Amino acid sequence: MSHLRKHILVALVEDKSGVLNRVSSLLRRRSFNIDSIAVGHTEQPGFSRMILVVEADNQRIEQARKQLDKIIEVVKIIDITEQDHVARELALIKVKSTPATRSEIIQIVDIFRANIVDVSPDSVIVEVTGDEEKLSSLTELLRGFGIRELVRTGLIALTRGGAGPLQIDTLAPQKGASREEAESPPDW
Repeated sequence: MSHLRKHILVALVEDKSGVLNRVSSLLRRRSFNIDSIAVGHTEQPGFSRMILVVEADNQRIEQARKQLDKIIEVVKIIDITEQDHVARELALIKVKSTPATRSEIIQIVDIFRANIVDVSPDSVIVEVTGDEEKLSSLTELLRGFGIRELVRTGLIALTRGGAGPLQIDTLAPQKGASREEAESPPDW
């Protein structure tokens, strides 16, 4: 029997226009619902790291991973769900506040090791990082004061330890070489 669960796919992609669209379109065509997607520059200019959280069984996620790997700008894609990794999400939460409620909000924010990054006469903006459970718990507690706006980044993740499975040095094409030239052995 198939067991659905959330998988964390991490892709190293060339930093080119349209890559995010090609990746998300491929998953959409195969009826995957993307729980979250986060993309950002890496330590190597010209490459971005894309983190996708998708719910599926192991067989279906492996098929999707293989299809995504065929996209020319995808240098490598792996499922790190079973690997030892660090994963975090960021949220900004604008909460209604008054002089009477502000100190209680500050106490709650402190308990969650979050930060207040903006204060106005009728609201505060809270910044919190952590796992999905931490962000959801803080959000539920702040709901009692009234949430005006909420935005979450989606999950970002790296594997623990030394060089990760998407280490740039071993994957990046030689400067000026095409991906195919970089992956094929020299002709000597």
